[in-house]
Amino acid sequence: MIQLADEVFASRSDPNQLDVNPDVLDHLRQIHPATVSQYDDGHGPVAWILLLPTTLELMNRFIKNEISEKELYELTPLRITYEALYLCSAMVLEEYRRKGIAKKLTLDAIKAIRLAHPIKALFVWTFSKEGLIGSEALAQILSLPLYKRIGLT
Repeated sequence: MIQLADEVFASRSDPNQLDVNPDVLDHLRQIHPATVSQYDDGHGPVAWILLLPTTLELMNRFIKNEISEKELYELTPLRITYEALYLCSAMVLEEYRRKGIAKKLTLDAIKAIRLAHPIKALFVWTFSKEGLIGSEALAQILSLPLYKRIGLT
C-alpha cells in the first residue's frame, strides 16, 4: 500500500508532501491508533486510509498554504486534545472501488478518534475528483465543516 500511495501521490518527489513510511505510520498510531486503517479481504490489504488529528491553528495554517503537509505532520504535537482532522489519504485498489470500503473505514476511524478528541472540523487537500466528493460526503454525514486547501498539486 505504501508503494501504491507513492504512485498515486508521488510523495517521494514532492518535499512538501508527507512521505509515508513505517516510522510515519508508527508516529501516527501514537497520535491515535485509528489514524491508520486498512481493509484486508483475506488475501492482503485492498484499502487504506490515513487521518491526522491536529489543532485548529495548524489546520488554518495548512489551508492557507502557510505550511506544507509534511510540516503539518511534524508540527502536530503528541498527547494533546485535537479539534481538527486532516483527511490525509484514502486508497482503494481499483477492483474494490465504489463499494463503500473507504467510506466505512474512514467513518469508523473518525468515530474512534472522536471518542477521545472533540473534532470540530475536517480538512483536505484533494488530488482527485473522487477524493473531493468523498470528503464532502463524509463532512455531510458527520455534520462537520469541511475546509479545503486551495489548489491541487
